[in-house]
Amino acid sequence: MGTKKPDLIVFDLDYTLWPFWVDSHHSPPFRKESNGFVYDAYRSRVHYFPDVPRILEDLHEKGYTLGVASRTGAIEEAKSLMTLFDWNKYFTYQEIYPGSKVNHFKRFKEKSGLKYENMLFFDDEYRNIAEVSKLGVTCILADSGVDTQLLKKGFDEFSVTTKFK
Repeated sequence: MGTKKPDLIVFDLDYTLWPFWVDSHHSPPFRKESNGFVYDAYRSRVHYFPDVPRILEDLHEKGYTLGVASRTGAIEEAKSLMTLFDWNKYFTYQEIYPGSKVNHFKRFKEKSGLKYENMLFFDDEYRNIAEVSKLGVTCILADSGVDTQLLKKGFDEFSVTTKFK
């Protein structure tokens, strides 16, 4: 019997894929320069967590469906960074707006037709983990951002929890 894999993997943005709050730590507009790096209006370089591009590319190449759930009020700024980092190609679903992440996941379920128990979610805020886990989603606290070790932990946890559902 094979290991169960998630049908949808969802990531928060702030402090999960990048180490800042998009609405308060950088000043738009953002732009990508010829060196390939992204900068804000004050020429401060905008970073993401180091493993993230490799993780997204690897998951995409392996055929996983990915989503973003962000409760930021800086919707256009978050979308701008997703574009400048060239990450839109990895994400089938994007729910970026203020409010409870439960609403984001209801939209994922409506749009995808997938069950909550077939979803894996990474977020840096415990309140989001607590709310979304009540839906039956496997949730992983990413309090230091996403890296390859945390991704493996997420897959291991998903495999164990779905075994008993």
